[in-house]
Amino acid sequence: MAQRTEVEPTPSAPAPNHTVSPTHSPETHSAEPPPSHASEFFRRRPRVRLFLIPAAILLLVGGLLAWLYFSSYESTDDAQVDGHLMPLSARISGYVIKVNVDDNQYVHQGDVLVEIDPRDYQVAVDQASAQAANAEATARSLGIDVPVTHVNTTSQISTSEADVANAQAGIAVAQQQLDAARAQLVQAQANDVKAQNDLVRYKQLVEKQEISQQLYDQAVAAATASSAAVSAAKSDVAAGEQQVAQAHARLAQAQANWRYSQTGPQQVASSRDRAAAAAAVAQEKQAALEQARLNLGYTKIVAPVDGVVQKSVEVGMNVQPGQQLLTIVPLDDIWITANFKETQLKSMKPGQRAEIKADVNGRTYKGHVDSVAGSSGARLSLLPPENATGNYVKVVQRIPVKIVLEPAENRDHSLRLGMSVEPKVFVK
Repeated sequence: MAQRTEVEPTPSAPAPNHTVSPTHSPETHSAEPPPSHASEFFRRRPRVRLFLIPAAILLLVGGLLAWLYFSSYESTDDAQVDGHLMPLSARISGYVIKVNVDDNQYVHQGDVLVEIDPRDYQVAVDQASAQAANAEATARSLGIDVPVTHVNTTSQISTSEADVANAQAGIAVAQQQLDAARAQLVQAQANDVKAQNDLVRYKQLVEKQEISQQLYDQAVAAATASSAAVSAAKSDVAAGEQQVAQAHARLAQAQANWRYSQTGPQQVASSRDRAAAAAAVAQEKQAALEQARLNLGYTKIVAPVDGVVQKSVEVGMNVQPGQQLLTIVPLDDIWITANFKETQLKSMKPGQRAEIKADVNGRTYKGHVDSVAGSSGARLSLLPPENATGNYVKVVQRIPVKIVLEPAENRDHSLRLGMSVEPKVFVK
């Protein structure tokens, strides 16, 4: 179809109308180059120019936002779920009579997992209980003896002191009686001498019949009586001397008792020591009883935490102390170990927000950076690299970063130890 171009005439030089045919004649030549396809496109669609500038702005803004987003985090696919492995071992030896769990079973804290035959340990508890009761009774008895011993020793001191005083007074009395007996002996001897002399004189006189026989008989009687009085006085002196000796013996006994009573504080101290020793024995027996009770309690192996159990024990096994029987994986206390390249740690700090995508279910979990390891994984390996020998090739090292999940993120326990994840740590 041919286009018709009309040119508006000017006042000074009217222009004739030309008809342009679809085919250009060879005689016609234009001074300007032909229009390009782009200019032809925009000329035909003038509204497109209105959308180019906003579109370019949107592309720039989108590119900037994309650059800001992708530069705001660091990610890696070298990461896995990590956690604790809690081995449970036997603390006593014995025969396993019951296993209450199976492999991969979820258990709760306090659940009884394994039971060991408790009969031998129950007998040990009964025996230790009897010994502890006997020791406590002995300790109470000796404890009562301490005040009794104190009172007795105090009384002994007072009594012995009184006995010494009485013995000393008895010696004085006996000595006085002895002195009186000796004086009476002297007097009796003097009277006897006089009576014997009188008897001799009266005998001479009676022979001469100068006195009567009666007076002579009286002189004989007086002489005999005086002799008897001397003998009696001698006996009294001997008795007095015996009484003095007895008084001295009583004094010696009283003094010995007094000296023994002076050991009263030592006796009280000894009684207290015996009571303390008995109390110590009672404590020892009580400790043995507590140990026996602990051993009886160890016959039941309970779960220390909630988690999934792996067992290596069966009914009928004879276990020994320290032998591992089960392993518990506490799924409520897991974290992510992400091995970032050292070049990715420039802006990474503890506390930064993180998102973890799990391969097992495609779910994204929320967490935060807890800490960065103190060395690379290669340095902690069994055979760490030795860069001082051989040809050196620089390799970018990876540093383990611990990322902990926010509370209740793994409520369904879908994350298990060793699972692969892809964490993102937002460093900006």
